[in-house]
Amino acid sequence: MSTAALMIGVAATSATSGAVVTAGLAGLVAGALSMAAGEYVSVSSQRDAERADEQKERRELIEFPDAELRELTQIYVDRGLDQALATEVAEQLHRHDALGAHLRDELGLAVDAMANPVQAAATSAGAFCAGAVVPVAVGFASTRGWLIAAVALVALAVLGVVGAWAGGADQRRAAFRVLIGGGAAMGITALIGSLIGTVA
Repeated sequence: MSTAALMIGVAATSATSGAVVTAGLAGLVAGALSMAAGEYVSVSSQRDAERADEQKERRELIEFPDAELRELTQIYVDRGLDQALATEVAEQLHRHDALGAHLRDELGLAVDAMANPVQAAATSAGAFCAGAVVPVAVGFASTRGWLIAAVALVALAVLGVVGAWAGGADQRRAAFRVLIGGGAAMGITALIGSLIGTVA
């Protein structure tokens, strides 16, 4: 959406075809790198917090093992187990993997599934490129703003439908939302480009 809007905005200034395509390519690269950097920083912060929680639990299990066992037992009681069964489950888990039990059941963490910043950054950049390449590819064939907008809106609608289908949500509503949002973004950018082109 952002790449298409950028290209449409530049096209509305009566810029050359080369300038429109260059803007699209620059938007693709800048957007992918920005998404990757933002995701890396965000997930790294999350990973740091998870590691801090893990270290805190390690210390507490060493310093206050009985209190930690009672805490885990109470968690299972709160989830519906009777006191005797909750105690037995907590004791067995403490013998088997106390840290894992506390991370999973107390904090909702799984050590083997902690966030991976590099993987998240690559995925985010890849997803952005996959979407941005659509209007850029159209730009190589034609830099008419209406054509870039039409192809981008069709692609957005398809993605909205696929996403809604995968999540079991209303597909028409999802398509409508992305069409309205995407259409508004492209329309506003085209208006700004047209105004700038007129003044310039």
